[in-house]
Amino acid sequence: MNRFATVTKHRLFWPAAALVVLLVSNLFFSADFFAIRMRDGHLYGSLIDILRGSTPLVLVALGMTLVIATAGIDLSVGSVIAIVGAVACLRISELPDQNSVSGVLAAVGVAIVVALALGLWNGILVAVVGIQPIIATLILLVAGRGIAQLITDGQIINVRSDPYRTIGAGYALTIPVAVIIAAAVVAAAVLFTRRTALGLLIESVGSSPTASRLAGIQARRLTLIVYVFSGFCAGVAGLIYSSNISSADGNNAGNLIELDAILAVVIGGTALTGGRFSIAGSVLGAVLIQALNVTIYTTGIPNNVTLLFKAVVVVVLCLAQSPTFRAKVFPKRRKTTAQPAEVAA
Repeated sequence: MNRFATVTKHRLFWPAAALVVLLVSNLFFSADFFAIRMRDGHLYGSLIDILRGSTPLVLVALGMTLVIATAGIDLSVGSVIAIVGAVACLRISELPDQNSVSGVLAAVGVAIVVALALGLWNGILVAVVGIQPIIATLILLVAGRGIAQLITDGQIINVRSDPYRTIGAGYALTIPVAVIIAAAVVAAAVLFTRRTALGLLIESVGSSPTASRLAGIQARRLTLIVYVFSGFCAGVAGLIYSSNISSADGNNAGNLIELDAILAVVIGGTALTGGRFSIAGSVLGAVLIQALNVTIYTTGIPNNVTLLFKAVVVVVLCLAQSPTFRAKVFPKRRKTTAQPAEVAA
């Protein structure tokens, strides 16, 4: 019993349990939900679709995790997704041959550079100018949509590029390319934050900026780095999103993904106040949100109550994660010790 209680206290237990419950519940509506088939040398199935569909959110949540670890926030990731997709599709649409691999790589490179520049802009506003993160990134959240609309001229740019489509809809080694890209970025983030001192430095900046600065830690440089990294992650997510549909929609691409990303980070156990963070938890939270979206469609929940159902599930999960709530609902019984019997004189 004590061992089970120890397991339930782990910050990833309840998100993992909720994910399992969601996946199993789909069996009541789709008997072959867990079936994975090989077709044309590629893996197909609902689980594969969940993994592939969650890749943009996984990437955005990854960047958001490090930003939140520094006690910041990045509300501009959705606009960065829209801008990056617009830049890439615009350049590809202008190519004489849209199937030119070198041309597509050049377009992707330019789009990533734009994403890095946008992340740097946020970092400068926060770390150098000293604007509050929520306000600094809100500026790009609002202005970014307008920039994306200017790039696309208010239209949806459609492209017919097989190399570009491979990023979001292609396969390699039977696995979706998008999953491989997301896994590579996550692995690199884990390597740099857990195998080097970078992760501890980021946590120290989020826990106490003043103390970390007095200790000689370059808080401004670290803040710049995490915002640039967040822009990079959002940029890669934008490439996956736009290449999957072979088009750029400056108005709807990445709309409200920043809220899901923040939710995924919180579900994964990272506090919004900064400090300790969990990359594995954020990835699990992103997959959980995508599994919830798939479950909503599988169960046939009406569109007018979809957001309400999602909110209820999230609230229940957050309450289950709260030690204070669990202690009040399931109070521990105090052990009573038997009083020794009085010995007759």
